[in-house]
Amino acid sequence: MPDRPSFAQANPAQRAVRSFAASSPGSWVFARVAHRIDRPVYQVTKGRHTFASVISGLPVVMLTTTGAKTGERRTVPLLGIPDGSGVAVIASNFGQYRQPGWYHNLRARPEAEIAVDGVRQRVRAVAIEGERRERIWEQGLRAYPGFDQYERRASHRHITVFALDPI
Repeated sequence: MPDRPSFAQANPAQRAVRSFAASSPGSWVFARVAHRIDRPVYQVTKGRHTFASVISGLPVVMLTTTGAKTGERRTVPLLGIPDGSGVAVIASNFGQYRQPGWYHNLRARPEAEIAVDGVRQRVRAVAIEGERRERIWEQGLRAYPGFDQYERRASHRHITVFALDPI
């Protein structure tokens, strides 16, 4: 997964987008709108970019899971955090009250697929804890400090970090 600038290294426009997305109004907008724009941008760029990756400079992965109840395939754009030979994702759901849908899908069926810069790969999701979770959480905060605000807003639930290990 290619490196993207940390928050400190991002340009002023990217930092502004990241800060807005972390705010309550910004997370509300991004939770409801960004994924609808991400998909067409992803298709037009042949999987190399999403709307969020272009405007924020964040490393976005497209995660495809199988619905826990429906069995249907669902694809969502997420911030990807490099983790050894794989990628990690954080189930923050913009600090909203509920877990994201893909969280339930991975719990029920941990085999999934990711696409990074147009390259697809099968993965197995593993919820991680302890030192590894803390290390990935800190990496996530360096790229996107908004996770800290999401954690405060979602203090009633545990925000799970998943390692997406290649199969």
